[in-house]
Amino acid sequence: MAMVLLIEDEVGISDFVRRGLESAGFTVVVAADGLSGLKLAQHDDVELVILDLGLPGLPGEQVLARLRSVRPAVPVIVLTAKGAVQDRVTNLEAGANDYVVKPFSFSELLARVRVQLRRPEQTSSVLLEAGGLTLDVRTREVSVDGASATLSSREFTLLEVLMRHPGQVLSQTQLLDQVWGYGFDGASNVVETYVRHLRRKIGAERIQTVRRAGYRLVLE
Repeated sequence: MAMVLLIEDEVGISDFVRRGLESAGFTVVVAADGLSGLKLAQHDDVELVILDLGLPGLPGEQVLARLRSVRPAVPVIVLTAKGAVQDRVTNLEAGANDYVVKPFSFSELLARVRVQLRRPEQTSSVLLEAGGLTLDVRTREVSVDGASATLSSREFTLLEVLMRHPGQVLSQTQLLDQVWGYGFDGASNVVETYVRHLRRKIGAERIQTVRRAGYRLVLE
């Protein structure tokens, strides 16, 4: 189980990312300012750092520069609202391994974390199987009772989240966080709409609506 250090001062974002990573099997340590984050990042048991740039105490750019002088090999994913090409280039040249722009989908961040870690023990999580469904995270292929199914990108991510929590009831808020990302302000019925689309493709009986609670993937 990899330990991820999240250096982020916005409580809403840090809680959102921490919950998602913990659900995916990671150990997460959170720092809310640059100085404490830099101190924690120097520990050898931290295997990856997710670093916000707009930090109190010590800006993220300085955290990255100082960290690179003591731990040049630890993967760092920069998390920021700055999406301009030059901003990306600047931080990559400064030593960041990857760059995620806010607002973001958690599934995208999770995929980037896994790419940076490249842990052999995570191989089994690439192929998900549950209730006659098979989903290959790497190739983006889905089969239903052995037959190939074509899903949109959002449908695929929704199914992946459900399959990573088989039999567990996931609320609308949880699904919005995991599939649409932090700060999504789209239509309130977007989850219901995509669940309906997904049911048409994988079978209505496979996704159960739990009244006033959410949805869950049925295993039998």
